[in-house]
Amino acid sequence: MDQLQRVFKTFSDPTRVRILALLESEELAVQELMEVLGMAQSRVSRHLAILREAGLLTDRRDGTYVFYRFALPEGGAWRDTWQLVRAAIEHDATGERDRAALAQVLASRAASTRRFFDNVGPEWDVLRGVFNDEVLRARAVSRLVPPNLCVADIGTGTGILAAELARLGLRVIAVDHSERMLAAAAAKLSPEERKRVDLRRGEASALPIGDAEVDAAFAHMVLHHVPSPAEAVREMARIVAPGGLVTIVDFVSHDREWMREELGVSWLGFDPDEVLGWLSDAGLTAATLALQEAPATSRNLPTTFIASARRPG
Repeated sequence: MDQLQRVFKTFSDPTRVRILALLESEELAVQELMEVLGMAQSRVSRHLAILREAGLLTDRRDGTYVFYRFALPEGGAWRDTWQLVRAAIEHDATGERDRAALAQVLASRAASTRRFFDNVGPEWDVLRGVFNDEVLRARAVSRLVPPNLCVADIGTGTGILAAELARLGLRVIAVDHSERMLAAAAAKLSPEERKRVDLRRGEASALPIGDAEVDAAFAHMVLHHVPSPAEAVREMARIVAPGGLVTIVDFVSHDREWMREELGVSWLGFDPDEVLGWLSDAGLTAATLALQEAPATSRNLPTTFIASARRPG
């Protein structure tokens, strides 16, 4: 009875229900919740504290920001009651407004990154040299697929990796959300490489690629730029054919704040367990993740990971 009373008390507040509905679909910071809900920080923080005390939230620090996610306990009164609450608010007018406002927040995340790359354009090849990642890229390519199969290069940028894959004999669908980046990629590809590379504009969370259209999907130093990394992983899983491989290269969680301004990153790396969780939640199996320490000559770069998983079939 004590637990039931706590459950009902927690879910009886409309603001807390709105917050949980938002955090069930997306990981958000306090400032983003304030924007969606139209509430002051003190009010949002007070409700977050109550939800955290109830054991309904997980939080993750990303540099100076803290992001929250709804973590519903397995089974019991919490889960049963939340299912009833969620069904009741599914077509609620306030919930629909919240979802529309959330979409605007996520679009703002994406627009900020797009503006950075539209401004940088071809100069990105010089900036990305800070990653010192030629060896990592080669190792990641070796995990892909045999020649003549089709690979998706997500966040292709100026097309360096797409060109390498084409030279290996692969067909490539190269996706980027920046028109200027795609133009730079098109100018860089040789006539022979251009025959094997299909440049497409699109977002990582809504890839312009059909279901099971490719044999493998690859994202090299891309997830830290996208608004919703978990959604990008789900999209990569969607586009690969049964038996196809998803490979991701990115930074492990770090504190290099200078990367936000100089390299336009949205996230300061990711926890390996979190990445493996995304792969599992996307329905992928046989996941592996290997760490690679930054070279001693690098600019104080964080550890990098290479993660791969396969679509069953």
